[in-house]
Amino acid sequence: MDSFEKVLIFDYGSQYTQLIARRIRELNVYSEICPHNISIDKLRSKSPKAIILSGGPMSVYDSDAYSINENIFDLDIPILGICYGMQLLMHHFGAKVEKSDIREYGHMKIEIKDNKTLFNDINDQNSVWMSHGDIIKSFDDKWSSLAVSENKILAATKYKNKDYYGVQFHPEVVHTKQGTDILANFLFKVSNCEPLWNSKNFIDKAIKLIKEEVGDKRVICGISGGVDSSVMGALINKAVGSQAKFIFVNHGLLRKNEEPEVMSSLKDGLNMDIECIDASDVFLESLKNQTDPEQKRKIIGKLFVDTFEKASKNVEDAEFLAQGTLYPDVIESGGSESSVTIKSHHNVGGLPEKLNFKLIEPLRDLFKDEVREVGRELGMPDFLVDRHPFPGPGLAVRIIGKITKERIRILQEADDIYIKTLVDMNEYNNIWQAFCVLIPIKTVGVMGDGRTYENLIALRAVTSKDGMTADWYRMPEDVLMKASNRIINKVKGVNRVVYDITSKPPGTIEWE
Repeated sequence: MDSFEKVLIFDYGSQYTQLIARRIRELNVYSEICPHNISIDKLRSKSPKAIILSGGPMSVYDSDAYSINENIFDLDIPILGICYGMQLLMHHFGAKVEKSDIREYGHMKIEIKDNKTLFNDINDQNSVWMSHGDIIKSFDDKWSSLAVSENKILAATKYKNKDYYGVQFHPEVVHTKQGTDILANFLFKVSNCEPLWNSKNFIDKAIKLIKEEVGDKRVICGISGGVDSSVMGALINKAVGSQAKFIFVNHGLLRKNEEPEVMSSLKDGLNMDIECIDASDVFLESLKNQTDPEQKRKIIGKLFVDTFEKASKNVEDAEFLAQGTLYPDVIESGGSESSVTIKSHHNVGGLPEKLNFKLIEPLRDLFKDEVREVGRELGMPDFLVDRHPFPGPGLAVRIIGKITKERIRILQEADDIYIKTLVDMNEYNNIWQAFCVLIPIKTVGVMGDGRTYENLIALRAVTSKDGMTADWYRMPEDVLMKASNRIINKVKGVNRVVYDITSKPPGTIEWE
């Protein structure tokens, strides 16, 4: 958001780049990830208060290594290099970087030698998270050593005549004990940032921007029933009220009883002008025999837009399409040039090139937990704000392989039982996201005295803060047992249940 002070994070391909952005946001300063080779004009237009150089998998001496963007030095603002970012920064100013005989990975101790600024109020002996095989072998007296590792390797540094800092460890990772405090020192003591990024300020500025952009025209808002689109809808409703027309599309891939629940909550609870369009037959016919997950997403994305365009013909002066796109959606869809496309999101990679609407995405800069905070600030009910995330393509990306009405029925019933079990046993609010996946495999079982050959259901539950990384939830055995028994006994066509214990990375949260 251009109206907030911002810190730019240059992406050099680190698995932790998104974590850096999130930690800065948690300190109430707006952060934004950008390509490491951003042009000077774009850089100046963003008017950053400071720049952070992320880590990365390369070595500065590799022939194809990312080089430092020399435009950053024209801005005369503080710079913090993390891991590869530190090596890149020092290498630019003549330091020698070499592969080390001693690799530093995981928990390490560092000794802080200078605690005036970056390490103000930080313990002199500290535990940090390292992940590097290269080291700063030598450097001249323009650089000062702020900290060394237990192996006597340079762990933190400062350029003597500028506010250029480097840390060889990762302060953004929770395993660095005082990592947040170190980042706070860089933001507030070095960069003089103000902690103004919060949900109330975001809402005020977002409403102002929406009003300016929409003017006297009307907005078509796509509502899926999930947290993102619901909060987006509440924000648009607050900004332009009767100028907004909300469209809830039943694509036939919703959770059990989702349509009446969503319609009641939004229409009656939030007084939205919302219409439900049952397009399930169109969606299911288009998805028939489709097994590739990327194609599923793109088909659904296009059909959503087609549905909105058709509905908009009855809405006079409708020029805008509003969507609940989030920052992780943009990143995972290849939003940074240094990032790979993990998966297309229907509201990012699935949109057609020629769109007959102007796109409004008021939540595009937010992480999931920030969206929930905005929802609470807008007075939305807990039922909507605290719901587990649900993908735009719905159950299409939780049914592995072909999509049929029978497979949808099986998954809807199993998922409903699983979620209700988590609620009954007070586990739902401990989990970031939980759901069932229908696997295209049948297994042999025994029910009563007879042989069965039926479907396999996988249970998934993860913990996370923002969806960018996630850990599998250590589900109590009695909860798993009850969920499994209920599903097998009540869902016709299922005879086996398994539990997914894959974290993100290496997996994704959703299976497709």
